[in-house]
Amino acid sequence: MKNMQQMQQMMKQVKKMQEEMQKAQEGLKDRIVEGSAGGGAITVKIDGHKQIKDIVIKPEVVDPEDVEMLQDLVLTAVNDALRKADEMVGKEMGKFTGGMNIPGLF
Repeated sequence: MKNMQQMQQMMKQVKKMQEEMQKAQEGLKDRIVEGSAGGGAITVKIDGHKQIKDIVIKPEVVDPEDVEMLQDLVLTAVNDALRKADEMVGKEMGKFTGGMNIPGLF
């Protein structure tokens, strides 16, 4: 009987943690990080769900003769923003996992 009560208590705690994690994941959509390249010539804002919210390209970096450089800068800025979003999500979800990387959890 005591083991059954302990199991029920543990299941309640797991359910509560799952609910808290769900709320935290939902809240990440409102948290924005910014990546940049070219000393701020290109900036990209992305939310915690990895949705790009804004890309700003300063006019002086637009050179019709060097489109490849512009593409590289945009790529670098997007990857920088994605890396920062991953760090933000990992930090937020790490509160629940104790820093353990649990595949498929988030």
